[in-house]
Amino acid sequence: MVEDQQIYAIGLSVLFENEPDLNLDVIAPTVLSLLEQNNALDLVIVDLRFADASALRADFAALRQRSIKVVILTCEDDRYLIRSAVRWGAHGVIFKSDTPEVALDAIRLAAANNPLMSVDGVCDSELDTDVTHGEVRLPERQQQVLALYAAGEKAATVARRMNLSVDTVNDYITRIRRKYAEIGRPAPTKMDLYKRALEDGWLPVPRRQRGNASEAR
Repeated sequence: MVEDQQIYAIGLSVLFENEPDLNLDVIAPTVLSLLEQNNALDLVIVDLRFADASALRADFAALRQRSIKVVILTCEDDRYLIRSAVRWGAHGVIFKSDTPEVALDAIRLAAANNPLMSVDGVCDSELDTDVTHGEVRLPERQQQVLALYAAGEKAATVARRMNLSVDTVNDYITRIRRKYAEIGRPAPTKMDLYKRALEDGWLPVPRRQRGNASEAR
């Protein structure tokens, strides 16, 4: 387990005491220090509390090189970071509000190499499904267009960066706006799209806003 606060690590180790098929071998504050102690692990639980996207990506790459499965542990409603973790290879997600039974199920499924397909509407498949629980689902190309355009890029710049035509980019933006309008969350302006992208995890919440992220949602 990668965790820098011992109280959570102790709690998880207690949870494993009566589970003969699960054994907590190593607890470390970072992925690097964990791998220095033990390279022969089946699965690592990584706390996302203080993670950032660039460090997380490097950590996941190091774990994948050793064929170590990853379950992420989080108490934050940071959809962008959770989406990123799943995209980079996380096999499961445990929320700190989950019951012990749910947490153990997630760990066992990941250990059995059953990859995560969806996390309560947080991480979506690449199917162009319209909506779920008030949140739109976007295929990968539309996700990328929304992230760039909502972050401030012009349609022509997005088209150039993604090797698309401007007409295709504008068509994607129109489709995204239509999806949001259909679920009662209209986004007629670029600022509205930026807000929706933050709310649904297509863009990272700026660090200074994380304390108020739940209020914004």
